[in-house]
Amino acid sequence: MFDITSSKLLILAVVALIVVGPKDLPILLRTVGKYLGVIRRQAAEFRSHFDEAMREAELDQLKKEFEAAAREVHATVESGARSLEARAEPASAPKPEPLKFGTGMPAPPAEPEAEKLPSPDVAIETEPEATAERANVPGRGAA
Repeated sequence: MFDITSSKLLILAVVALIVVGPKDLPILLRTVGKYLGVIRRQAAEFRSHFDEAMREAELDQLKKEFEAAAREVHATVESGARSLEARAEPASAPKPEPLKFGTGMPAPPAEPEAEKLPSPDVAIETEPEATAERANVPGRGAA
């Protein structure tokens, strides 16, 4: 801000010594230092208030942005839920049962494939037994 070099500071000190005098110079320097401290504290306080106001303005802006994003997400979720509900309604409707031909009554449930097969307990007729039975048939002669 001020361009004070060491040569200018030396000239200022000599002028102050001549004008104020050697006896009152320490009192003057103490007073100047005191007022410079007051000015620095006031500047720091102003800067902190200014920074705080800027942060509050930024926070308000961020708060508004987050609220807008939250509303957008909420609207997206609601529209997704509505579309899922619309798709789920036709699928959840009960299907009519097929009717027996000519009776108007519902058909019995279909049997699974496993129940249509013979159980393993049933003896399957083998070739030698079939040959023995053919041999005992009347009208045929013994071979």
